[in-house]
Amino acid sequence: MTIRDWPSDERPREKLIGRGAAALSDAELLAVFIGSGRRGMTAVDLGRELLTTHAGLRPLLDLEPSVLAAQPGLGTAKACALHAALELGRRYLASELNRPDALIHPAACADYLRARIGAHPYEVFACLFLDQRHRVIAFEELFRGSIDGASVHPREVVRACLQHNACAVIFAHNHPSGVAEPSAADRAITHQLRDALQLVGVRVLDHLVIGAGEPVSMAARGLI
Repeated sequence: MTIRDWPSDERPREKLIGRGAAALSDAELLAVFIGSGRRGMTAVDLGRELLTTHAGLRPLLDLEPSVLAAQPGLGTAKACALHAALELGRRYLASELNRPDALIHPAACADYLRARIGAHPYEVFACLFLDQRHRVIAFEELFRGSIDGASVHPREVVRACLQHNACAVIFAHNHPSGVAEPSAADRAITHQLRDALQLVGVRVLDHLVIGAGEPVSMAARGLI
C-alpha cells in the first residue's frame, strides 16, 4: 500500500492542508520533503527509519548535506530539500528581527540565536549588532572553539562593533553539552566586553547562553 491508498485525511500533505503543519509527526513532516520512499517503504516509513537510526530529528538534520544524501532512500535532491527547509526557517526567524519593535519581544531574538548557533557541536560566540534605536544591523559569528570553549578577544569584538557602527550589542554563545547555565568564565568575559565597549560608547544589552532548552539571559539574571 502506498500513501495514495491511505485515507485522504491521513496523507501528510492533505493532513497539513486540513489541520496545519503542527498536526504532523516528525516522520510525516520529513515525508513531505522526502516526497517518496524506497522499495517496500513509504515516505513516512522512510522518515521513521531515519529518525530511529539517528536517534531523533535534530541529530538527523545536523548531518552535513553530503552525509545526509548518503542515507538510504535519500540522495542529493532530498538532502538539499531538507537543508533548504532549515535555512528557510532560519531566515524566517531572522526576518522577525527586522521589525522596529523586534527587541521588545525577547523570545524572537532568543529563537533566532538558538536557530543560528544552537546546533553546532563546538562552541560559538556570536553577536547581534544594533543601531541607536536597537534595530538589528548584522549578525556575525565572531569566534569558534572546541566543545571545551572558545577564546573570546575583547579587542576583536570592539573592532567588529566599530566596523558595523553599532551602538548596542547582544552576545550569544552555545554550550554543546546542552546545559545553558552561565559559567564563571561566561560572566567574566561578559564583564570584560562590557567594560571595553563602554569606552567606545557601545552598550551590551544581553548575553544569551544557548543550550538544549530555553536560552538563558544573563541580563535577566542581573549578570551584566
